[in-house]
Amino acid sequence: MKRIHVAAAVLNQTPLDWIGNAARITDALRGARAQGATLVCLPELCISGYGCEDAFLGAGVARRSLAMLQALLPETAGMVVSLGLPLLYRNGLFNCAALAVDGKLVGFVAKHHLAGDGVYYEPRWFKAWPVGARALLEDLGGVPLGDVLFDIGGVRVGFEICEDAWVASRPGAALAALGVDVIMNPSASHFAFDKIDTRRRFVLEGSRAFGASYVYANHLGNDSGRIIWDGGGLIASGGRMLAEGRRFGFEDWSLTSAIVDVEATRMQQARTGSFRPDLVTDDAQTVKVDFAWPEHVPAVPSAKADAWESGPSRKEEEFTRAVTLALFDYMRKSASRGFVVSLSGGADSTAVVALVALMVRRAMRELGSQGFQAKVPYMRGLTAEGAVRSLLLTAYQGGSNSSSVTRDAARVVAQGFGSEHHELEIDTMVSHYVGVVSQALGRPLEWTTDDLALQNIQARVRGPSVWMFANVRGALLLATSNRSEAAVGYSTMDGDTCGGLSPIAGIDKAFLRHWLAWLMREGPEGDGAFAFLNAVVDQRSTPELRPQQAKQVSEGDLMPFAVLDAIERAAIRDKREPADVLAVVAEQFPSISREQLVDYIERFFTLWSRNQWKRERYAPSFHLDDENLDPKTWCRFPILSGGFKVELAELHGRTKAR
Repeated sequence: MKRIHVAAAVLNQTPLDWIGNAARITDALRGARAQGATLVCLPELCISGYGCEDAFLGAGVARRSLAMLQALLPETAGMVVSLGLPLLYRNGLFNCAALAVDGKLVGFVAKHHLAGDGVYYEPRWFKAWPVGARALLEDLGGVPLGDVLFDIGGVRVGFEICEDAWVASRPGAALAALGVDVIMNPSASHFAFDKIDTRRRFVLEGSRAFGASYVYANHLGNDSGRIIWDGGGLIASGGRMLAEGRRFGFEDWSLTSAIVDVEATRMQQARTGSFRPDLVTDDAQTVKVDFAWPEHVPAVPSAKADAWESGPSRKEEEFTRAVTLALFDYMRKSASRGFVVSLSGGADSTAVVALVALMVRRAMRELGSQGFQAKVPYMRGLTAEGAVRSLLLTAYQGGSNSSSVTRDAARVVAQGFGSEHHELEIDTMVSHYVGVVSQALGRPLEWTTDDLALQNIQARVRGPSVWMFANVRGALLLATSNRSEAAVGYSTMDGDTCGGLSPIAGIDKAFLRHWLAWLMREGPEGDGAFAFLNAVVDQRSTPELRPQQAKQVSEGDLMPFAVLDAIERAAIRDKREPADVLAVVAEQFPSISREQLVDYIERFFTLWSRNQWKRERYAPSFHLDDENLDPKTWCRFPILSGGFKVELAELHGRTKAR
């Protein structure tokens, strides 16, 4: 047997935070050494931070990253460590994994396949390294760069860098033919619902098909505003998962480690009848490094995924953990002194308040009061009992069109979660603005002629008060719009869209209501149920902007949210034209007439096209799945367009033909 203690280090880094990033890498390496790990994989671009955006195109980022790498080399003494950074070579910037062995830099592997879809824009900054190309960096003493394999004390180590493992032509196949023993995968893989299953599959299958041990390391937390990294180191060997790190932790770093047997995977490959070793490739691809692996490697505890990962409420748990971690990181990395929410007593604002309160509960439970305080040193005197009140202010802003139902619900929610709560009246401000404009126009504003203006002014006058609360507290105002309403522009710009962050703009209304009902009945692992949420769950969604006798409900203004979401997925996620959307949605809602569905579809496409400018102005939102509408990271659409006039005419034509 030749046993090696390997570890995947998960890091919560921040773009361009040179001091902080170096400190977290140092702490993780020292932690790995204390545990006895010899081979350590750190995440992709961990030195600079993954989300540097166009700052990558400045010379300083690559220069500082290389200097930081060299400063960190002493921390790798006695170990084999990969560290990710951007590297400039022949005027091309490459996404690289540097390999350090026993305090010395021995080479760089450059990424072959650049992620350029969805939230990723790597081809904007980096060049893809050609398969088989190699170079020597004379400025660094002839260190190799490119498509190389490392023979370290008789153990062959290779790389697949993040996207490299997601494509059909994985580098691992060529590495396997060269007799690779350990594949390291430094990654920056964003969170999306159920995505962990895909990661597990390619790690397991890579270890099986390539006859190797596979060490996968990911980022953690909210590094640059929109993307959430869920962490979760993975280690597999010969098709068997040895260790899974926990996800969504609040720590700066964590380690997932296991003992792998190099001889066992070699013989497993030797017993595979279809395996054909590469006996032709020149040994120039292999970099040989002297290194003495420890002879005695004690067993380590096997890390397993948390129980909730395989439970029936995984999506609800993932949503809770992802958004609460992202809120915590956004707060501390922006040095905000908590959050302010305009709490209407409805589902959306209640969900935002619940997420902030759960953020505090989770972080306090995991870090303890002292650990929590250390993360936000600019906030003094935080305790587990009073932290929610210190970090969250809510305000119900009622008017003549508001009901006692929502006022009471807001009060119950604030009391139940423990926020500092205020009730404000807006009628005087609304009347003032209406009076000023009426006088200027020389006529009174009436509901029969000025419905939209009279609705919107109520939403807009609520903005200045909550902004002032945020300014007074040095806190961050959270917008409360959801994805379903963003799709059709069912929001008031500078009203309910006010805020520096829009935490639920990436999730649909139907799921939010389902999630609140789940919180009421069951709740996340470790927190339990919040029965008082029945005050919100039992309501019908209403903006309460028209007079109460109008009995305004959101679905009456738009369409049933379940139908809206189905149309949105078919039209925007799947890029179908209106007539094809009708065919898809009609199968899902057989009880709704085709004429009514045509009306809904026409309304959706018209409102979608008309309201792109609103989506462009939304505050940053968190990415949660492949149905995101964020135009800056996922779903680009022209602000000005033809509005699908021809396509909608075809929809009506096909319907008449039937």
